[in-house]
Amino acid sequence: MTYHPKSEFLRVIIERGFLADCTNLQELDEALSKGMVTAYIGYDATAASLHVGHLLNIMLLRWFQKTGHKPITLMGGGTTKVGDPSFRSDERPLLSPEQIDANIDGMQKVFARYLDYDHGENAALMRNNAEWLDDLNYLDFLRDIGRHFSVNRMLSFESVKSRLDREQSLSFLEFNYMILQAYDFLELNRRYDCLLQMGGSDQWGNIVNGIDLTRRVLDNEIYGLTTPLLTTSDGRKMGKSQGGAVWLNAEMLSPYEFWQFWRNTTDADTGRFLKLYTDLPVEECDRLGALEGSEINEAKIILANEVTALLHGEEAAKAAEATAREVFEKGGVGDDLPTVELSPADIGDGISIVQLFVKSGLADSGKAAKRLFAEGGAKVNDEDHKDAGFLVTAEMLKEPMKLSAGKKRHALVVLKG
Repeated sequence: MTYHPKSEFLRVIIERGFLADCTNLQELDEALSKGMVTAYIGYDATAASLHVGHLLNIMLLRWFQKTGHKPITLMGGGTTKVGDPSFRSDERPLLSPEQIDANIDGMQKVFARYLDYDHGENAALMRNNAEWLDDLNYLDFLRDIGRHFSVNRMLSFESVKSRLDREQSLSFLEFNYMILQAYDFLELNRRYDCLLQMGGSDQWGNIVNGIDLTRRVLDNEIYGLTTPLLTTSDGRKMGKSQGGAVWLNAEMLSPYEFWQFWRNTTDADTGRFLKLYTDLPVEECDRLGALEGSEINEAKIILANEVTALLHGEEAAKAAEATAREVFEKGGVGDDLPTVELSPADIGDGISIVQLFVKSGLADSGKAAKRLFAEGGAKVNDEDHKDAGFLVTAEMLKEPMKLSAGKKRHALVVLKG
């Protein structure tokens, strides 16, 4: 039997495809129906920017706030010092406190695009778990919190079990991560009456730990809700492109390249992604997703525009679309393409065309660039180019040089100074 929720939040997220699991759906629905609920999602500061893989849960927080509830973005200033071992085959590299703080600064810019931290009773909160984790007394923590955890049970969690089954080392430091994350939920419940933790389905075990701990220590009933781990219709993990992670900060990935990532969505994923990553009404998402032939390309442009406008603003989305139309329809050079600026000193007597493909991000390595040339996928100024040994001189860059990898990925090389 399909559950029909009373609360607007659950209705919206079930209809749009956000819900994987929930610890007690009916009780949570009751709480959400009675008034404003506070929920959080945690983000470890392992990089200077969030990436597209985080976007599903950021949209989940956005819908949570849009339906009248209060979201908390919890920055893992404390837990990042340990590292989440979930479904990893190796230990995360440890970062310095300075690196962690710099990464948090970079991540905060993105949240402000999706959530309102300033207005109304349900204004979002941003908190850092270093507030309570940095000053923990180890012996007190072991006695008050550690005694509630069964090692037998912790070993049974899939994230830990999969690592041990492969006979890969799991350090005691990492083993503590799930206790610290559970303690976060306890603290947020104690401090902010936070009733719900949300996250990807790989976090299910950690979320359940926090619910159990809070019930044992505070005798409070709290809830967990997870989103599906998304793969594209061709089986790839959502958020990975040929060039690596699809970053959300403009300094790490230009708005044009971000737009292009969404424009390249497969036909089969278009309707689903419109429901998950835009604010468009569900009926419109379904209508656009059902288009076929050349019409589905217009749906993909709407997807790219909507997602880019949310993150980078409407002007950036319009500029990206205009550039794409110029590049793909007219074969021209758009103003908004990723650009490599070189000085005469950088070029010297000549710089290898292979090096330019790597510098522009069109190839991950010299080897990948040479393969592109060998397979006929490289173009220079819209002309097929097969000579991987070609040298580009400063003279040749009096006009911007357009590089292309395949039909859809382009960059400019310009001479400065």
